[in-house]
Amino acid sequence: MKIRFLGGAEMVGKLGMVLENKGANLLFEYGLKLRPKEPPEPPIEPPHIDHAFLTHSHVDHSGMIPWLCARNDCRVTATPMTIAVAQILLQDTIKVADSEGYPRPFEPEDIRKAMTSFATLDYGDVIDVGGLEVELHSAGHVPGATMYELRGDRTTLFTGDMHTYSTRLVYGAHPVKCDNLIVEGTYAGRLHPDRQKEENRFIQKVKEVVERGGKAIIPCFAVGRTQEAMLILKDLKYDMWVDGMGKTVNRIYLEHPEYLRSDKQLKQARNKFAEVRTPAVRDRAKRGQVIITTGGMVDGGPVLSYLDYVKDDPRSAVLMTGYQVDGSNGRKLIDGGYIEVPDYGPRGRRAAPEEIVPAPKTRRIKVKCEINQFDLSAHADHNELLAFIRGCDPEKIVIMHSENREALAKDLQDDFKVFMPKTGESIEI
Repeated sequence: MKIRFLGGAEMVGKLGMVLENKGANLLFEYGLKLRPKEPPEPPIEPPHIDHAFLTHSHVDHSGMIPWLCARNDCRVTATPMTIAVAQILLQDTIKVADSEGYPRPFEPEDIRKAMTSFATLDYGDVIDVGGLEVELHSAGHVPGATMYELRGDRTTLFTGDMHTYSTRLVYGAHPVKCDNLIVEGTYAGRLHPDRQKEENRFIQKVKEVVERGGKAIIPCFAVGRTQEAMLILKDLKYDMWVDGMGKTVNRIYLEHPEYLRSDKQLKQARNKFAEVRTPAVRDRAKRGQVIITTGGMVDGGPVLSYLDYVKDDPRSAVLMTGYQVDGSNGRKLIDGGYIEVPDYGPRGRRAAPEEIVPAPKTRRIKVKCEINQFDLSAHADHNELLAFIRGCDPEKIVIMHSENREALAKDLQDDFKVFMPKTGESIEI
C-alpha cells in the first residue's frame, strides 16, 4: 500500500492524500488552504482517482471536491450531514472569490456535479473499494465527521480532523485498533485548558460585559463553533442574536439529529437566539446584548458590521472563540487592537463574477473595546492525541495536517515507527 500527500502533510490546510492499493487510486480529502487577503491555495493535482472519501465539510478538506468531480468520473463517500453542509460552504467559496476579486476555484455547475457524485454512508456502514473493506467511524470533530477504517491485508485508519473530548455538540471519537494509523496533528505540542473551566470563563465574561452595559460580540465559524457557543450560552437571560451562515447550519444539524449529542439541547439554544434575516433586523440586533456571528477570523461577514458599531465602546467586548491565523483580522485584534478592511472607494465597487480585479487598498480601524480569546477547539490536543494513538495500538503512524509534527513524533518514536512525509513524497506502509 502506497500513500502520497498532495497537500496538508506538514501544514494545516489543503489536505489531500492518495492511497494506491492493487492498482486503484483512492483519494482522501481534497481541500483548499484559506489565506487572509490572498487567493485560496489548492493541493497538487491528483492522478486519475477511482474513488474519493471526504471526512467532513470544512473547506480545508472539501474545498476542491467540485474541481475533482468535474475532471474525474468518481464517487465521493461521505455522511449525509457532511454532504449537506459542504454544499453551502462550497457555494460560499465562489461567493467569497467573486467578492474579493480572486479566480473561482470551480464553477456552480461543478458543485452540482459533485452533489450527484456523492455516495452517502453512515457510521458502521462498510463499502468494498479498491480491494479494501472501508468502514466509517465517528471522528468527534463536528457532527458528521468521519474516520475511515480500511481493512485488507493490513488495517489502516485515516482520522481526518478528530476530537476525543465530548463537547456539548457531539460525542468524542474512540480509538480503532489498526496496524497503520494516519492521524492529524493540528495541536501537536499544545494543550487545551480544562474545557469546563474554559466554558465557565466564557460564560462569566459574557455576563461581565453585559452587566457593565456593553455588548458581547462573538465571532464564530459557522460550522460547529457557532452551535457550540450557542449551547454554552443558551441559559443566559439576555437579548441574544445569531447572524450569518451559522443559522443555515443550525437547520441542517437539526435535520440530522442522529449526529448530535442532543438535538433537544440545540433546539433550546436556537430558540433562545433571535435570528438575523434582513438588514433591518441586523440593525435591531446591534441593540442586543449578545451577538454570535460569522466570520470566525473577522476577515468578512456580518461580524464587521457589529464590530464597526461597538469599536469605540470600552464597555463592549469582542470574544474570540477559535484559533486566529497570522495575517487574519482576528490575529490583528488580539495582537494590536485593530482590523483592516477593504477600501473600495466612494462608489464601493466590487468585482463582477466574470472579472478579476486587483485587491483593493485597506484602511486600518482601531478597536477600543475589550478583546478576549477562549479555547473552544474541536481538535484533540497533544495529550489527547497520544492517548488516542496508544489506544489504536498501531505498528506504524503517519502524522499529517500539522505544523509541529516533531513534537508528537518525539513522544511516539520509542514505541512506534513514525512517518512524517512531505507533500509530494510517496511512502509505503
